[in-house]
Amino acid sequence: MSKRDLAIDLFKSFKTGYSKKFRTVSPVVEKERKNNGDPELLSELVINLIQERDWKSGIAEGTLFTTWSEIVGKEIAAHATPISILDGVLTVQTSSTAWSTQLSLVANDLLATIQKSPSGALVDSLVFFGPQAPNWKKGIRTIRGARGARDTYG
Repeated sequence: MSKRDLAIDLFKSFKTGYSKKFRTVSPVVEKERKNNGDPELLSELVINLIQERDWKSGIAEGTLFTTWSEIVGKEIAAHATPISILDGVLTVQTSSTAWSTQLSLVANDLLATIQKSPSGALVDSLVFFGPQAPNWKKGIRTIRGARGARDTYG
């Protein structure tokens, strides 16, 4: 096989997605439109792109995060921020340990509200945690074996 034939074969394989020796890329299946000259609606293109790339869950999570204050209410949203959704568990950071405790008590009602929301995020359970307090284990004024500050922050 000469270099010219190899170059032509490579060109054809990139152009069609098919190679004579081996099949490297699956052929691209294009959806047939009614009239190739007619434009498509942008909304249909976006919907098709979301379905083809399986982005529905990511978009639902993003919608939940952006509409958080509308879903849970302004008072809860002022003290609680959604951090992440992983395997159906929504992690929420609160402004204080008191808010974390109170939201844990009404977690079932809050979960039902989130599941009924139009965002479409798949949330099975909620985890709340308070703010991160400073670490008293390092520095010039530490005592070995001391208990340090407890619930001073939050």
